[in-house]
Amino acid sequence: QVRLVESGGGLVQPGGSLRLSCVASGFPFSNYGMKWFRQAPGKEREQVASISNTGSTITYTDSVKGRFTISRDNAKNMLYLQMNNLKPEDTAVYSCYTVLLGYWGQGTQVTVSS
Repeated sequence: QVRLVESGGGLVQPGGSLRLSCVASGFPFSNYGMKWFRQAPGKEREQVASISNTGSTITYTDSVKGRFTISRDNAKNMLYLQMNNLKPEDTAVYSCYTVLLGYWGQGTQVTVSS
């Protein structure tokens, strides 16, 4: 059974940092690319970052370039999103996603507010 479980969200002030984690199970994690998506209230879901199965290819949406870092630890079946210099417009539910398999985690809420 495939499972993706995110954690690390919370309330943070503008300019703050959070590190999201996604633990994967039930499939050969190191064989698949992974992505982080986010969805803010009233908005469409947006791809934030992607990483290939080996970690050699990484992409970011323009609005997070230079602030967010996606990474993975294949030995631990873990996907990460380090988010620095957070802005109110980063407020959303963040979810991890398996490329090709199409599985989603339940999401973790990130709220950036003073």
